[in-house]
Amino acid sequence: MSALKEAARRAVDRRAEELIGLSERLHADPETAWEEHRAAATVPELLDRVGYDVTSSYLGLETAFHARFGSGPVRVALCAEYDALPGLGHACGHNLIAASSVGAALGLAAVADDAGLTVEVYGTPAEEGGGGKIEMLDRGAFAGVDLAMMVHPAPVDVAEARPFAVSHSKVAYTGKSAHAAAYPEAGVNAADAFTVAQVAIGLLRQQLPPSARVHGVVTHAGDAPNAIPERSSGRWYVRAETLAELAELEPRVLRAFEAGALATGCELAIEPESKPYAEFRADEAALAHYRANAVALGREFAPPGQAARMNRASTDMGNVSQVVPAIHPYIGIGSLPATNHQHEFAAYCVGPAARRALLDGALALAWTGVDRAASAGGAAG
Repeated sequence: MSALKEAARRAVDRRAEELIGLSERLHADPETAWEEHRAAATVPELLDRVGYDVTSSYLGLETAFHARFGSGPVRVALCAEYDALPGLGHACGHNLIAASSVGAALGLAAVADDAGLTVEVYGTPAEEGGGGKIEMLDRGAFAGVDLAMMVHPAPVDVAEARPFAVSHSKVAYTGKSAHAAAYPEAGVNAADAFTVAQVAIGLLRQQLPPSARVHGVVTHAGDAPNAIPERSSGRWYVRAETLAELAELEPRVLRAFEAGALATGCELAIEPESKPYAEFRADEAALAHYRANAVALGREFAPPGQAARMNRASTDMGNVSQVVPAIHPYIGIGSLPATNHQHEFAAYCVGPAARRALLDGALALAWTGVDRAASAGGAAG
């Protein structure tokens, strides 16, 4: 092992308990998209203590932050996600993502001058549907970065991210209320509009590409059983292999919602929750470095199969990868049969396996940053 990597290891080891404490505090106090005020204040505290220049409310986003250390010619960015899922808490392990990125930043800070690195940490809110990284990109984040990285918890280790492109939409119907028994003919049923739309989507699936995904939830469909529902609302996702395929597919799905309005006489409103998430473009050289570093730490990558399918989950890190070189590997926490977005998976995001994944992920990212600097002509990795 190189002297730089050994120094990075020592720096992470010295802060191991603090990193674990950070992860567990986030896990115990989940905050959802755009509401991560406590997390956005807590996550950069360790970075500030070791000399990072921290900017809160970064680019005008209240729950984003940016931290910077060093002045080397190679700029490495680490993305810290910390939003939780409504009703499920940290069932996607963003507490571990944030702590791993902070850990990697601590390791790289110890070697930044010798390696020729500038290390940046981006606190990125609202990955779970809000497109926080897209908002940050639109405001100038990540410009000029040589490599952006993060590591994401999953049931098993998978190096390459292959997420779907996805759109997120709010759907609402407006009808007219009436007494459901005395004057049903006077009502326009907004709940029925969703029923028609969902039947149409179910039939449409027969003609969609095998990789396409269309799914959502009705969040409101009336207030009393004896009143015709005058308003209904829901959230719907459409996924495809690429943004180009998504652009062809999404209008077909939207016509299903239009059918619900036409059949019932309701008014329809569809509003995007964010810009679409893009497919991921992995930097192959950095990915090879990550694989080698993870194996050196004793990680084992899973073969293709059901357990490894978390690498198809959509992420706004895909949009980052379209702009700068990036990797988004998955690190296993030994949760099977529990998988992401289940209460059981959230329980696995603390404990011995989660702690090991956190520290291994931090080191594998830090060492990959060292390798990137070396390959760019800096100090030997």
